[in-house]
Amino acid sequence: MLYRKIENLIESHLKSDLKKILLVDGARQVGKTYIIRYVGKKLFENYIEINMVEDFLGDKLFSGVRSVEDFYLQVSMLHGDKMKQKDNTLIFIDEIQAYPPLLTLLKFLSQDNKFTYIASGSLLGVTLSETTSIPMGSIRKVRMFPLDFEEFLYANGMNEIVISSMRKKYERLESLDESTHNKMMDLFRKYLLVGGMPDAVNTYLADKNIASVREIQNEIHEFYAADASKYDEERKLKIRRIYDLIPSNMENKKKRVVAQSIENKRGKTFNDYTDEFEYLISAGIALNVQAISNPVFPLIESSGKNLLKLYLNDAGILTGILYGNNIRAVLNDERSINLGAVYETVVASELIAHGHKLFYYDNRSRGEVDFLIDDYDSLSAIPIEVKSGKDYTVHSALNVLVNNEDYNIKKALVVSNERTAKTIGKITYLPIYYVMFL
Repeated sequence: MLYRKIENLIESHLKSDLKKILLVDGARQVGKTYIIRYVGKKLFENYIEINMVEDFLGDKLFSGVRSVEDFYLQVSMLHGDKMKQKDNTLIFIDEIQAYPPLLTLLKFLSQDNKFTYIASGSLLGVTLSETTSIPMGSIRKVRMFPLDFEEFLYANGMNEIVISSMRKKYERLESLDESTHNKMMDLFRKYLLVGGMPDAVNTYLADKNIASVREIQNEIHEFYAADASKYDEERKLKIRRIYDLIPSNMENKKKRVVAQSIENKRGKTFNDYTDEFEYLISAGIALNVQAISNPVFPLIESSGKNLLKLYLNDAGILTGILYGNNIRAVLNDERSINLGAVYETVVASELIAHGHKLFYYDNRSRGEVDFLIDDYDSLSAIPIEVKSGKDYTVHSALNVLVNNEDYNIKKALVVSNERTAKTIGKITYLPIYYVMFL
């Protein structure tokens, strides 16, 4: 079984006395159902699981449920023999977004306190925004992502002792020895190929067949595109077009979304596609990075919505689109291949999974820096530059940024293939795999 960090959060919540219902959000195929099922069956003698999408497509038993009593009645038709007491009965409401009124009902199920509950879904940001009564105070919403690099290391046999040792070296700004560095870079490059989708990781671990891994990634990619298309007929073509443009945008120098290229219509602006962007971001299949021209803490005060970069939520899906079954482009560091977009996708995924809101620096005259994050300890912004080649010390825009006293930048990070961790002035250079500790 794959180690997932969220397992500890789910288990501690279900063991606690909190009356709030845990609501796990996230893109499809990231493993929400599997990990909740695993923890639920481990902790509760009576485990009840109801998939609301299956119900919506089938008997629609829950389509008319509007009260706690109605809910209990429908559950009892399916699992009445398992409805015992709160301490030994867990009801897992999966794909809750299929019936938006159930989100409101969570408040009353929580107050009734008859059983223990947990729920999961995708597109919950969109669904909650369309819900007439959001159950504030009754739910605890957390987001789940594909396996991050640390979880990928555990899947590949690394243990807690090794990772803890590397974390201490990161904290002390120490470099790994040459052989350990080479091993970490080998695993990092394999992570670029495999990504963090559980099915893809399990398939890789089982047979090491890139063709099998790519088949799963292609299915997920197509499923995401089709899934994003079916919810709103009026917007489906635009949603699909934006999603399909993400890999090619990543190959451009600026990488940001160009509104006029979505439908190839002059005069179109970001505001013409606000709902479509919101859909892809809320679904968890696109990661958004907003432009900042005045990088001062807190960054949200200076963010602009008219300049936006979108990344795919999984590096493995991206390398599958870009390079197919040719693993040499990634594993051999081919000089003719620029892996910058792939490296940036990993960094974006790691930072968002660790709770950071993502921004980037964009200035027409001074250039661009890949990422900006808030540092709440120093009350300043931290610029992050991602380098996939040998020229990791060349970063003119970053130099201008850190030397501008108006921005109050205390430190900046450059992550690259270079083994040595070091600080020169305000800039700290880190090997790319240390992003798992940011």
